[in-house]
Amino acid sequence: EYAEYKGHSHHPLFSLTSVISDSSFYVFCTQALDHSLIKPAGRGARLPEVYCIISCLGCFGLFSKILDEVEKRRQISAAVIYPFMQGLRESPFPAPGKTVTIKSFIPDSGTELLELTRPLDSHLEHVEFQALLQCLSPEKILLIFASAALERRIIFLAEELSSLSKCIHAAAALLYPFTWAHTYIPVVPEALLCTVCCPTPFMVGIQKRYLKDVLEQPMEEVLVVDLCEGEFLEKVGDEEEILPPKLQTEMLSSLPMMSNNIPTSEELNARVSDTFVHFFVKMIGHYPSHIKWNRNSQGCFQERPFCKALTSKNSRRFLKRFVKTQMFSLFIQEAEKSRKCVEGKFLVLGVPSAVPGPNGL
Repeated sequence: EYAEYKGHSHHPLFSLTSVISDSSFYVFCTQALDHSLIKPAGRGARLPEVYCIISCLGCFGLFSKILDEVEKRRQISAAVIYPFMQGLRESPFPAPGKTVTIKSFIPDSGTELLELTRPLDSHLEHVEFQALLQCLSPEKILLIFASAALERRIIFLAEELSSLSKCIHAAAALLYPFTWAHTYIPVVPEALLCTVCCPTPFMVGIQKRYLKDVLEQPMEEVLVVDLCEGEFLEKVGDEEEILPPKLQTEMLSSLPMMSNNIPTSEELNARVSDTFVHFFVKMIGHYPSHIKWNRNSQGCFQERPFCKALTSKNSRRFLKRFVKTQMFSLFIQEAEKSRKCVEGKFLVLGVPSAVPGPNGL
């Protein structure tokens, strides 16, 4: 019915990976009702339309604003969308922190100016850690983070699509400044449930109504998270042993509880993100001192002394596993390109320009 659509458009986000180039793309969608099929009496068939933006950049706020404008114009006529999209194609994509202005004509409203701003850092732009904290205890969030850091297979289950999408995006964002580099599908359609049989790492979200079908699949070791009950339905078994105990305690004391009085979602997001960024600073913040540079300013990462530099045995055990992940390899490959890359990544980690030793982290 129309009442189910009206005022409830949303912009789900998911990721695709090209099997040809092995590169990832973000897909932003909005679903709108075909208003040409609405009858005066409000009855009859209602066919939804879906508009998508596919991009290699995850600028959720910017693309969400564009889709809002598309939906607004679609309510007038599909023909009103095309001049707007043409204006977008003719405008340069804004650099980080910059704004572009798009002129667009709307019947009965005249020419409108739409400002599109690309944030300097968009890693928290589409994230709501509050949704994750509402579904799971901080202890379980840490275990999910530990599994994700070692690039394991993780399945999230929820009844509502919105909850599923928000929680899986939040879980992936815990890895910042690293990026999940494997299969990532916030909402798996029924036709792709066989994804859970993949032997490679994945992070996927599945509606709980498919739980029986999922559990019947021949899955390898996997962490199954029930967001409705706040429990794990399946575990590998060693999740509590992945992170160094001392750092686990520190992170738990830093993570806010839902009962805490935190004024805004932005402040909550910043506090949660800082907890995990600080973990990575303590674990890998000394990496610049273990990159050797040649005369051509090409770096070569020294993995063995890097791992040995940590004094804690538990920390070294985690680090030896973490350096084998795809996300760390991509991080180091980028850092090895030039000293400027290292300086930039060091600032992302929130570390001062002076390179700290492992004992001073």
